[in-house]
Amino acid sequence: MTVVYIVTLAILAVAGLLTLVRLVRGPWILDRTMALDVLVVIIVAGFAVNMAMTDSVLTVPILVCTALLGFVGSLSVVRLTEGRKEHR
Repeated sequence: MTVVYIVTLAILAVAGLLTLVRLVRGPWILDRTMALDVLVVIIVAGFAVNMAMTDSVLTVPILVCTALLGFVGSLSVVRLTEGRKEHR
């Protein structure tokens, strides 16, 4: 089972690096916002894999808070750029 955890964390690491590339290169603010939201989801997935590896439920509040912060942050940026034309 340890091999599955290691492979999953490796895939999440590669996905995180590719998302960071999109975050840096994204020409528009909404591209960067989407990349940041995907990065938050990848971080939450990494915490979930860590929770499964250690068989501990102590990171559940971290999972919930991180997911909530990512959602609220994405929603705030979208609401901020909703009326602007330069984000397209």
